[in-house]
Parts: sequence; C-alpha cells; structure tokens
Amino acid sequence: MIFNPEMEQMEKSEKEKLQLSRLQETAKRVYENVPFYRQKFDEAGVKPEDVKSLDDLQKLPFTKKQDLRDNYPFGLFAAEMKDVVRIHGSSGTKGKPTIVGYTRNDLDMWSELVARSIAAAGGQPGDMFHNAYGYGLFTGGLGLHYGAERLGCTTTPVSGGNTPRQITLIQDFQPRGIAGTPSYILNIAETMEKMGLDPRETSMEYGIFGAEPWSEEMRATLEEKLNLKAIDIYGLSEVLGPGVSIECHEAQDGLHIQDDNFIAEIIDPKTGEKLDYGEEGELVFTSLTKEAFPVIRYRTGDIASLNPEPCKCGRTTIRMSRIKGRYDDMLIIRGVNVFPLEIEEPLLTVSELAPHYQLVVTKEGPLDKVELQVEVEEKFLAGLDMPKFDPEHSALLKLQGKLSKIIRDTLNVTTGIRIMEPGSIPRSEGKAVRVVDKRNQ
Repeated sequence: MIFNPEMEQMEKSEKEKLQLSRLQETAKRVYENVPFYRQKFDEAGVKPEDVKSLDDLQKLPFTKKQDLRDNYPFGLFAAEMKDVVRIHGSSGTKGKPTIVGYTRNDLDMWSELVARSIAAAGGQPGDMFHNAYGYGLFTGGLGLHYGAERLGCTTTPVSGGNTPRQITLIQDFQPRGIAGTPSYILNIAETMEKMGLDPRETSMEYGIFGAEPWSEEMRATLEEKLNLKAIDIYGLSEVLGPGVSIECHEAQDGLHIQDDNFIAEIIDPKTGEKLDYGEEGELVFTSLTKEAFPVIRYRTGDIASLNPEPCKCGRTTIRMSRIKGRYDDMLIIRGVNVFPLEIEEPLLTVSELAPHYQLVVTKEGPLDKVELQVEVEEKFLAGLDMPKFDPEHSALLKLQGKLSKIIRDTLNVTTGIRIMEPGSIPRSEGKAVRVVDKRNQ
C-alpha cells in the first residue's frame, strides 16, 4: 500500500527541485529567526541566498546535540511561542532534556509522515492498532498515535508497562498491528509464554519496532515468537520523532527516508566530510518543512549508510541502512571498537540462551573491562540436574565457552561472560539498557 504515491514515487529530478525550494526556505527561516543559526551562518561566511543548489548544503554549519543543551529550553525555536502548540523532549537521563517544539502545521505534517510509515509497514485503514510506546515527553507514543489515527486505524493508547494488561487487551481487542521498542515487545511475548499462552496465536500481523538499535537476529526472534512481520522504524526527537524513515513490509531492505521532508547525509565523523552512497559513517539530517524547530545538518551520532536505488515496493525514496549503533555507545575492548548490537547478533544464535543481555563495563588498571551478562533459557535449565542454580555447573561452563568462542570468532574480541539464571536481567518497559557503565563508581 502506497499511502502518498505523489511523494513516495516522485521522480528524482522533481524530488530534488522540491528539496532545493524547501531547503532555501528553511535556511532563510532559521537565519531570520534563530540567533544561534544566524551566528553560525555568519561565522561560516554564508547567507541563505547562497543556497542555489543542493550541493550548497555542504556550505551550511552542522548542528550538534550540545547546541540544543546550550540553548535550553527554547533558544533554537524558529517560531513564536504563541504558535508552538506542543513540546517534546528527550528523557533527560544525563542532565536537562533536549527540548523540541511543534506548530499545528508541524503536527499535521508529522501525523502524515507516520501514517505513511504505518502504511509502509503493512498497516491499513480500519486496523486495530496497539501502541505500546511510552506517552509523554518521549515522542514515540504520541507520534505513532496520531499517525495511526491519520491512516484510519482504531488506536489503543496503551503506553508502556503493566504487561499483564497489555496481554489482556491484545487478546480482547484483537489488534492487527502493534508498536513499541523491540525489547519490550519481546518482554510481552515471553510473559505470554509464562502465562501458558502462545504468542504466535494472536491476531497481530505486523509490528513497528524502534527507539533502540536491534539486530537481524532480534528480528528473527520476534517474528518467530509472535508470528508477525517485524518492521524497523527510525526517528529522533531533534529531527521530528518516529516517522523519519521506515522499512517497507515488501522488502525489509533498508529504511525509506521521507526525503520530501528531510535531506540525509553520511559524513566522516572525524573530518565532517560527506561520504558517498554505500559508505558507512555518521547520519546527518536537515529538516525541510518544520516550522517551530527546524534543524540544519543535525549530527545524530548514529552509524548508517545510504542507498539511492529504487525499492521493489515502488518507492523511489532514499533508503538508509539499519542503525549499527551510536558513536557514544561504542566500547573499546582490548583495542577493538565494538557496538552493543554487534554483541547481540552472535548471542542470539545460541538457542540455549535467552535474548536478554547487558554489558557491564568496569575499570581494571588503565584498561576497560567488559563482562557480558546473559540468561540461560528456562527450557535448557530444566533439562539439567540442578536443584539450585549453580553458575559453575559443567553444562553452564560449557555454554559459556561456546558463547565466548562465537564472539571471539565473529568480532575478534574476548569478553568476560557470566551465565545468569532466568529473569535476573531487568526487563525493559521502554528502551533497553544494554550497557551498564561502572567505571566511575
């Protein structure tokens, strides 16, 4: 289902004309209304009227998350506060949250893009849609909610948490689609199994999962447990929220960027130089239609690549790869750069282990020490002669060695591994905590 073929199947030349016109308007808007951008443009020796082609985007300055913090709360708004009808922001777990705003036109545009996204995932008007993203400052809940309503879905604003109630509503309301973080949806599936229910027998046919990096192995786990098609969605509050890009259900081969509303670039994170299609680097977005909080060349910190080739679904939008991780989350294990997602991939190939894990980082002299904590599957544990959980049991030590070898062969790193009993790693009701940093404790 193509929700908006005029935009999603636009010819490249027409798309670039539209992008240029909107980029020129956005550059003018931020220069005239945001002192931060006026200063940045002036320091770079560029004026809005210097943007005469899409290549001129390279002349414009980058925006970083620290710029949002430095201008907290409303210093980067390009609209008067009387025209700002909603505020969203980050969770603020590391100091004050980063704050973004929306005009009525922004909210209308956002709903349209999320409606397109749900349609790309396989959603249809009339679907019952179970939204397990958190509502509040976080953009996930309300972003998916209004997009689902725009598409014509009957939308249940369940939010996160209270897993038994989630299961009751899934059973009673019979949703065709579900949305949430992959780690929490996995939690729902496992809780159903503990209740003696088969999650494969629900009415759900597609799931829209995001807000945290997740691997192809996690996709396979979710699709097998829930008997649905697991679709990756991408967004961040600084750029819009959910709906910046999404996979299509036909291909599940890269995320379609809503490139009539955003220009994406990949840059070398060290030099800031733009990289070619197919090269992996830092993902950068420029918004083209936002009124309250437009961003110019926002450095997301996310690792990805871009693909300009048309998709078999018929969309001509630029596609981005699935997110490999964030540069901020990268660990250096004995001189090797490793992202948590790269640990997840080999871990989930070991059937004796549950798909729950944390990487605990401590200091050992001048070096970082990383321990991978994982849970053993209950079914595997039940087959052992072990009245009380014993991590030194020969079968668990053998399993520990098996996982250690797989990680060493796959990533060329060696980590400490602790096999833990089922249920001992905290379950997520939102974004999963994959890295526990104890270096400063």
